[in-house]
Amino acid sequence: MKVIIAAAGTGGHINPAISIANKIMEEQKESKIIFIGTNRGLENDLVPRAGYELKRIGAYGLNKQLSVENIKKMITTLKGITEAKKIIEDFKPDIVIGTGGYICGPVVVAASKCNIPVLLHESNAFPGKAVKYLSKKADTVLVSFEEAKKRIPYCKNVVYTGTPVKIKKRNYSINEKAEIIKSIGLKETKPIVLIFGGSQGAQKINEAVLDIIENKKNKDYQILWATGPKQYDIIKLELEGNNISINNLENCKILPYIYNMEEAENICDLVVSRSGAMTITEIANLSKPSILIPLPNVSNDHQMHNAKVLEKEHAAVIINNSEITGDILNRKIEKIVLNKDLSSTMGNNAFKVSNTNVEDKIYEEILKIVK
Repeated sequence: MKVIIAAAGTGGHINPAISIANKIMEEQKESKIIFIGTNRGLENDLVPRAGYELKRIGAYGLNKQLSVENIKKMITTLKGITEAKKIIEDFKPDIVIGTGGYICGPVVVAASKCNIPVLLHESNAFPGKAVKYLSKKADTVLVSFEEAKKRIPYCKNVVYTGTPVKIKKRNYSINEKAEIIKSIGLKETKPIVLIFGGSQGAQKINEAVLDIIENKKNKDYQILWATGPKQYDIIKLELEGNNISINNLENCKILPYIYNMEEAENICDLVVSRSGAMTITEIANLSKPSILIPLPNVSNDHQMHNAKVLEKEHAAVIINNSEITGDILNRKIEKIVLNKDLSSTMGNNAFKVSNTNVEDKIYEEILKIVK
């Protein structure tokens, strides 16, 4: 099978694309797969690291506001269609797969001009503009949440498959869990709250957590906190200004980034985070209760829609970004982690929206198109 995958920008677009590519290679080892991206996004790191060739074209998200800068971006994106068409004609793929984002525009339009079948995958509960518009040209659109199906009216074949994620549920033994907790620098005797705001951190969440730590509000629970690399030194200096050492905190471990996130998510008792599509999927798959602080001002407010998927099942509590404080967050945390029945119920409810064998389902839909 010969496949072109359009994925660019953020990990939320690129990581599912890599998982799909890996599944194809697992099933058909002689397959040839290339990615199309830009020269700006994370694809320039993640795609080659995964072992795939990356072709680059010009592409931007289009803004309705009329300005010289936006006109330039529009011209670049229109040229990107020609660039993508040349790549498609040279490679001659059996299928073009897009996983959302602005890169899908020129690549899918080019594929349509070349009469190449198109499959789109949308990770968010509220589909992005690119997928909604391009669904007219797609043979199949795959969605991560059942709620998204009704929001894609232009494609006859919309299939609920879920989003492929790297992090899987692990049934650690008591000793294995104890060793992981010890290696992190925490104790088994108190609940663990995992807090993160995405790979770059989240300032409003960090400010609230900092208040909890500085005022020692987390006496009955422990915090495992990924601040994001850019904010770690700022928080370290803030703590030092209050004569608190970042490496000698009671009931708390602070890291710029958590590399063993699968272990962290599996051993924690509660997740506090933003509500990107992959995070929501991981929380559901791992049956974890959560407190979600959706990132505001993103396209179609999709993080709020993602969070409501879990809130509707009574599996998560939502705090608006503009309203989060240390006191509010601490009260919400204590209400959940200090009540084992509530915590367990929320975790079980989260699992109701999980989806298993996602890669198999996606591969099955690919085979239906590539006959």
